[in-house]
Amino acid sequence: MNEYLLLLRKNQNYRFLWLGSVISQLGDWFNLIASAELITEITNTGIAISYLFLARFLPLFLFSPLAGVLADRYNRRTILIVSDLLRALTVLGFLLVRSQQHVWLLYALTVLQFALSALFTPARSAVLANVVAPDDLVTANALDSFTWSTMLALGAFLGGAVAAVFGRETAFVMDAATFLLSAWVISRVAVPVRQRGGLPDQGGWLDFIDGFRYLWQEPFILGISLVKGAGSLIWGAINVLEVTFADQVFPLQHPAIVRFVRAEDSGTAALGLIYVVSGLGTGLGPLLLRRWLGEVPLRLMWGITAGFVLMASGILALSVAPTFPLFLLGTLTRTVGTGTVWVFSAVLLQMLIPDRFRGRVFAFEFTVLTLTQSISILGAGFFQDQFSWGVRQVSALFGFAGWVVGALWLIFFWRALPGVKSRRIWKPANE
Repeated sequence: MNEYLLLLRKNQNYRFLWLGSVISQLGDWFNLIASAELITEITNTGIAISYLFLARFLPLFLFSPLAGVLADRYNRRTILIVSDLLRALTVLGFLLVRSQQHVWLLYALTVLQFALSALFTPARSAVLANVVAPDDLVTANALDSFTWSTMLALGAFLGGAVAAVFGRETAFVMDAATFLLSAWVISRVAVPVRQRGGLPDQGGWLDFIDGFRYLWQEPFILGISLVKGAGSLIWGAINVLEVTFADQVFPLQHPAIVRFVRAEDSGTAALGLIYVVSGLGTGLGPLLLRRWLGEVPLRLMWGITAGFVLMASGILALSVAPTFPLFLLGTLTRTVGTGTVWVFSAVLLQMLIPDRFRGRVFAFEFTVLTLTQSISILGAGFFQDQFSWGVRQVSALFGFAGWVVGALWLIFFWRALPGVKSRRIWKPANE
């Protein structure tokens, strides 16, 4: 943790960028429970909740390619600020949803909010290498990975608590305030001038095609940009299955805990511990592996290999863990692996991609990640519903699938190894 604190203390630009991202991600998830409660109340149908989640995830997939073009054409800090300001205005619109006749408005506003989030994420990933020294990229990305997973859980929890205590309207107003605060914090980030105006004025569609042409001509970078998506095809399902494990397999029933936790909340308490261990794994794992392996491209690729091994092994451990402590140990192993895959692949891209292409490549990576995560989540539900598999069986299936994905990565690594050793694939990020 000292490395995180040192980076935040010595790098003011990154400190403001990170803080703005924390607040912005909190805002993304803050209104989840309030929105779900609102739509359930005015529609009284379960399918409406499914549509709500579709409205949250689909824009991330559809708008990310456009976001990449904008991130490479315009000032990235401006994109971040405008995205936050427009999201603040958008979530205030939820206050207008009062009856079933307004359901369409709730969906439309949700789509708009996450379309704007799709603009925020690639621009933020692209600007990170502009404000962080190469030696600090692993630490910065590890902190980002830890922050993302923490804000997903914490944002939804805090939003639900505010909605329960003070009402939905208060939750929506506070949500808008988080985006305004994020915009103010990010406005204090000083982005180097060389980042601006990265593209010639040739039209958005041609810019989009140009980005894909670059990836097609750089198969090594294309492969690295697919790493997170490949990992998400496995770990996306586990993030959902953890809820079932907590509720049905390992609810906390120890006498010392039951004194403070109601029986109906024992699953929630178990899930909270799972999230704590997950945060430790994703936050500390990449830093430990960096100390062991170093930060040159070849070592980072070996780190990704280790990450896939740990991820698959940890997931298989979840499927057979007889006790909750051993399940937590499997969770720690899994999240050290997923955190390492996430962080080391991001660092490689930030090192290797020329600045003028960085926004579009990160947008492509985010698009693939969103797609594979959705497929993984749907797959977990499919095997449970269609084949009546238990949560352990489904976890075992995804654990073995993790080994398959890891094997595919090894094939890619082996084929790229001569170029990595000879540094033929190495290109400075600011070329």
